[in-house]
Amino acid sequence: MLVKTKKRINSRIARLEASGELKEVLIHEDFLKPKEAVIELCFRGEGSSGIVELSTSEVDLLYDELKKRKDLLKGVKVLKFGK
Repeated sequence: MLVKTKKRINSRIARLEASGELKEVLIHEDFLKPKEAVIELCFRGEGSSGIVELSTSEVDLLYDELKKRKDLLKGVKVLKFGK
């Protein structure tokens, strides 16, 4: 997993990258407020770690977009060539 972000520091833009392996998926939900549920993707790498927090509406949007493009991914073949 690779996370790329931009952050403004003193009128300059700093680009940050963090990579790692997806370790855990957490779902925080309150039974009284189900629309405020939060899904967290926890990752950890050699020199970085972090949590990507998504709302339920963002997860729904992501699911819909992936479902549309799922057929495009089926026909992809990876070819590896030696030197």
